[in-house]
Amino acid sequence: MTANPGPVAPSRGVLRPVGLHQVRLTGGFWGQRQAVNGTATIEHCREWLDRLGWTGNFRDPDAALRRRGREFSDSEVYKLTEAACWETARPGGHPHGELLAEFTALAAGAQADDGYLHTGYGRPGQPARYSDANFGHELYCAGHLLQAAVAAARTGAAPGLLDVARRAADHACRRFAAEGFCGHPEIEPALVELYRVTGEERYLAQAAAFIERRGRRSLPEHEFGWRYFQDDTPLRDAEVFGGHAVRALYLAIGAVDVAVETGDDDLLASVARQFDRTLARRTYITGGVGSRHLDEAFGDDFALPPDRAYSETCAGVATVMLAHRLLLATGETRYGDVVDRVLHNVIAAAVADDGRSFFYAHTLHQRTPAEVPPAEHEQLRFGGGQRAPWFEVSCCLTNVSRLLASLGTYLVTEDDAGVQIHQYAPMLVAASGLRLQISTGYPEAGEVTVTVLEAPAEERALTLRVPAWAGGGTRVERRVFAAGDEVRLDLAVRPRWTFPDPRVDAVRGCAAVEVGPVVMCAESIDQEDGVRLDELQVDTAVAPEANAVKGRSISPVDDPWPYRDRHTTNRISTTGDEPEPIVVPLVPYHRWARRGPSTMRVWLPTVPS
Repeated sequence: MTANPGPVAPSRGVLRPVGLHQVRLTGGFWGQRQAVNGTATIEHCREWLDRLGWTGNFRDPDAALRRRGREFSDSEVYKLTEAACWETARPGGHPHGELLAEFTALAAGAQADDGYLHTGYGRPGQPARYSDANFGHELYCAGHLLQAAVAAARTGAAPGLLDVARRAADHACRRFAAEGFCGHPEIEPALVELYRVTGEERYLAQAAAFIERRGRRSLPEHEFGWRYFQDDTPLRDAEVFGGHAVRALYLAIGAVDVAVETGDDDLLASVARQFDRTLARRTYITGGVGSRHLDEAFGDDFALPPDRAYSETCAGVATVMLAHRLLLATGETRYGDVVDRVLHNVIAAAVADDGRSFFYAHTLHQRTPAEVPPAEHEQLRFGGGQRAPWFEVSCCLTNVSRLLASLGTYLVTEDDAGVQIHQYAPMLVAASGLRLQISTGYPEAGEVTVTVLEAPAEERALTLRVPAWAGGGTRVERRVFAAGDEVRLDLAVRPRWTFPDPRVDAVRGCAAVEVGPVVMCAESIDQEDGVRLDELQVDTAVAPEANAVKGRSISPVDDPWPYRDRHTTNRISTTGDEPEPIVVPLVPYHRWARRGPSTMRVWLPTVPS
């Protein structure tokens, strides 16, 4: 196992994850975002947790009827604790020792004698423990506590938290030894990781039991159906992810972890098969998932409407975590492509430049400019609109924060033969006996230079992922390296047209532009006066440029009824004249909505042939 590992440390697999101390981001696209996360976002989250009383729920255990926040608000304290652990310990990180000491004391002080820990249940005047299997989120919150404690144990940043977590895990194992599970998966991967830290076999066994119990329609019936909870079909028998997107992904993450530790190759293959089908049929061009607002869920195959894209930020984080685990387990570099896409189009879009507001959901087509949310008030509507400082449901910012703080561990892997670089960023890497410096302007530029700083006297393999849009596969340099050696990779980062599968009805007849891993979009603020995004057509016969495409602005004729008895293309101008060609400026999708309210679209209707 990797020394001083990060969030995931499997005991077996084709590839090994690197530890937190083995990678140091030194600037660039992700280094800058990681720095903002450490110096601004973590403190911003802490301020809101205190302001809204979510930390106060731990401080005042006797004031049960005054509890603040939703039933899962405890988890935000735990996720922020995890983020602060990784940030404090990572090379070049910003220390958060005072926060960690305080939050550790809060958790320890609120824990019951039998190990149970949740501020919303079981006290006088509150609902009974485990009285709401569907939506109580008690084990979900416990799972995030366990993951925070794993980070604390592996970094040494929060002494004492592991003891709290072990008592909570022991309680869960006793209470759920024979039956039951949580409506929201999360404790499953947490228990496996706690097993990896402690060696306690019953944590692994309990995680496996939770996964096997699911899918038998044993949760109380609900209007969203058992599919929402992944309780309609046993995980091994399912063909594609469905129901609530984050729930489905967290369950899959836990299943991969269980499969790896128990040698259950059938379970691993089942999750991989479902992920493949989900990517092929239920995933947006950005890598985001979830096309239903009502239940934050996957839609049917190819039901991917851009204006109703939910694509929750948490689902993006979970997709990165799942793809990374499958990469480690199988060694298949195509999972690195998934991480690349989600990082640069969902995670990069989620957080404002100052780290103090964020998207909960990620539309691909903003039809009307959204109002700017008030800076001092939590946003109640979390299914769309502008980035907001905080939401009533604010699971996403703390989730991104823990990912960014530990991001280095997702970029590189190692094995006995050498080092594999899956994601490109300016960074220093120490793995498999090699010390490397990676220099690149990725994703804006495709040149990657790997300079060897130190090398052993025996042969090593240096493997570089070649993204699918650049031809796919890997480039492998295998030799006895010496200090000063350089390996260069030149990826053709240039704009290209992308067309949807014709079964994606919502964007049939449209095209999008991608540049390297980055999805582009048209934003109203950049267009000529009088040009409306819903009256644009782009000319795909002309190659796109880096920041613009050729097209035309139409002026459709308004009829009293928007349907006709035959298909027509000649009612695009009120004057009857052929529309004049125009240039349609584009910006990276991750940059939209950073200059005030605007309309935006990724998929652009094409000029009829």
